[in-house]
Amino acid sequence: MAYPDALVHQLAAASGELTTFRVVLGIFFALTGWLGWQLWNIILPNFVSKLIVLPAKPGNTLLLGHSGVMKDGSPSLIIERWMEELGTHTILSRDFLNLPRLWTEDLRAINHILTHSTDYQKPEFIRRALTNLLGSGVLVTEAEQHRQQRRVMNPAFGPAQIGELTGVFVDKSIELRDVLDAQIPGDSSIRIDVLKWLSRTTLDIIGRAGFNYEFNVINPKGGPNELSEAFSQIFNPANKPSVMTGLRLLFPILSNIMLDADSRRQAKAQDSMRKTGMQLIQEKKEAIAAEGKMGEAKLDGFDGPDLRGRDILTLLLKANMATDIPESQRLSDEDVLAREYIFLVAGHESTSTATTWCLWALAQDLRVQDKLRDELLSLSTDVPTMDELNSPPYLDMVVRESLRVHSPVPTSIRIATKDDVLPLSAPVVDKYGNVHEGLQITEGDGIVLPLSIINRSETLWGSDAKEFRPERWEEPPEAVSAVPGVWGHLMSFIGGARACIGFRFSIIEMKALLYVLIRAFEFELAVPTADIEKEWTIAVGRPVVKSEREKGGQMPLLVKRYRAS
Repeated sequence: MAYPDALVHQLAAASGELTTFRVVLGIFFALTGWLGWQLWNIILPNFVSKLIVLPAKPGNTLLLGHSGVMKDGSPSLIIERWMEELGTHTILSRDFLNLPRLWTEDLRAINHILTHSTDYQKPEFIRRALTNLLGSGVLVTEAEQHRQQRRVMNPAFGPAQIGELTGVFVDKSIELRDVLDAQIPGDSSIRIDVLKWLSRTTLDIIGRAGFNYEFNVINPKGGPNELSEAFSQIFNPANKPSVMTGLRLLFPILSNIMLDADSRRQAKAQDSMRKTGMQLIQEKKEAIAAEGKMGEAKLDGFDGPDLRGRDILTLLLKANMATDIPESQRLSDEDVLAREYIFLVAGHESTSTATTWCLWALAQDLRVQDKLRDELLSLSTDVPTMDELNSPPYLDMVVRESLRVHSPVPTSIRIATKDDVLPLSAPVVDKYGNVHEGLQITEGDGIVLPLSIINRSETLWGSDAKEFRPERWEEPPEAVSAVPGVWGHLMSFIGGARACIGFRFSIIEMKALLYVLIRAFEFELAVPTADIEKEWTIAVGRPVVKSEREKGGQMPLLVKRYRAS
């Protein structure tokens, strides 16, 4: 039987529409199932974690956990207060989606986590965020890959190399001094945002010391360059994470289909950074090859070009090209580029913030500031070497005390990759009255390393632990010898296999800035102490003025020239 052509076409069209509908429906159910599975994996710790019996404060909600309670303050300071109120060194908080998070200042537990870095790794969403921002560098790699990358990078951060770079730190500090001095009218004081100027200075320092590249942001010559503009865009504290940002981190599949204006602006800035960064890498590789000696050079006992007196990027490339590095362990240009970005963040943001808080502490205690100035003026040189910066005992005490009380990075998060038992130096009583000599850890449990809480612990440092008192370093309490930090009985640079690789760089840079500025100027408070608080940007606690919050991060101080009486 023959059918009319019109009917055939209608049936074919209906069949095609039905097929399309089935495909769309299939994609919808597949995507819904995948999202459901991802959500289930995210909230599973709520049901299987054995940590949920630990002491905790009320106030958490099903969706936000304690995030709503913490949104207007420093999580570390809030947890520190909760520990005091609950009378315990180990408590539980609830994160987004009510996920349990263990906080403990028990040093035995902290040491176990740091010495078992393969079993306790950074959360996937944090690694994803850092990778999107900085590439797959040493901040995000884990296990054997991380150890291999550290091996290649270590030579660039040894004491001899930092000693060679100290001249850069001092030169840029003097340039900052001269720019500030030009703004001060006579013997009067002037209000200066020291955070802004220190941020400019440390960016110039890491440009010169890290890459032999001039940002020229202390004293711009011809306006800002493309790389400094891109860097400022990416790390602008005004760029607050949006809900869209959080969704893209939790569900990477959304990254390419849910782009907003902020993500497009960030992507443009990252493209600019990548272009300039790859150009620097190629230029330095060509310069190294031109020396004609790297073929027989070795990293250890290296009989090729002298490693000293070079920027960090050159040292990294030379170490990566050394013949004792197996081919499988060499870094690609993309890997090297990721390390460039990390140098920028670690060498710029954290040190400028740390030095800012130190000047704020000195502005609050003029006795300490005067004592430090007297010590520094007793030295005859204006351009100290690394050894001369390390020799003044009170300068060292001031830096240690500032990093203790005002740790730039307050916390670090880990996720357990397997079931474990976390040993404790003191038992914990749970909310049901049961005593735990160790904590049962379930794969997927989140643990917060409370760096600033340990640094300010009254159990370790005494009843005045939260006060800025450099003299405590003349004879530190015996209890702090158990702190598993990489430097000075402090957790500010963490410890273990994931300790900050650039801690020597940061300490000498900070000492150089203080040496030059304290000898030249007097610093006093420009706003009441209570008007200053910390705001978190990329995990660093930047100061803001509460009554001028719309201005973003700032630290206004009154600055005047020092005149010897």
